[in-house]
Amino acid sequence: MIQQVQLQHRLDLVKAFGIQKGMRVIEIGCGQGDTTVAIADAVGENGYVVAMDIASPDYGAPLTLGQATERIKKSLLGERIDFHFEMDFDSFESTLPFDVAVLSHCSWYFKQPEDLLKYFKKIRGLAKHICFAEWDLDFTCITQRSHFCAVSILALYSNFVKNEGNIQNLFHKTQIHELLQQANFDVVKQLTVDATLLQDGQWEKNYANSIRAEFIKVPSMIQPLITSYYELMNTSNGNENSLNSFIVCAK
Repeated sequence: MIQQVQLQHRLDLVKAFGIQKGMRVIEIGCGQGDTTVAIADAVGENGYVVAMDIASPDYGAPLTLGQATERIKKSLLGERIDFHFEMDFDSFESTLPFDVAVLSHCSWYFKQPEDLLKYFKKIRGLAKHICFAEWDLDFTCITQRSHFCAVSILALYSNFVKNEGNIQNLFHKTQIHELLQQANFDVVKQLTVDATLLQDGQWEKNYANSIRAEFIKVPSMIQPLITSYYELMNTSNGNENSLNSFIVCAK
């Protein structure tokens, strides 16, 4: 059931991106390949997907990236996909242009806005369009507040306690617009995709609670803010939803 909900969300994202049959697509930050599968399905048998991630194929649980993508490679969609792990996009080269570059729910791994901007600038010379998706911090329902607080806590954790967690920073959609403009992209589409039924909010809340004791290491002046986020996160009475996804497409 969990995998079905996750896959449907990825299909919804790719539909919103407007990926067409026969396209050449590069996906940056592919992870275990959930979005990659949806992209490969959308481009059809005449399309092609290059999917890359800076992480090791041994990273991830319960399946590692390598194990998950090996399954995909053995499927009917596998021949359309070329996976690359331990690949920094900075060092990637291609003699043929791509129709679309996709970054889906991977921007919070970037420690600095400058790092994301550098990727956008490289994409500008490599692909005709960019399609970007991330969690929308503008939560519209009180049931999403817990997820918002959890990711805020985890971003603060990464800034005060060195770690390699999934959330190193948070980017609001207005910041993404600004970075795309700095990379000479023009935004052509923006919309919201419902992600409330995904389990990510609960997963991130659980992780945030698991590292609470480590905040003893942070400066005392930030402790009241941390405590406030934890109180808000844990007073949801069990009625919780994940944040939605926002989509930005530019050319």
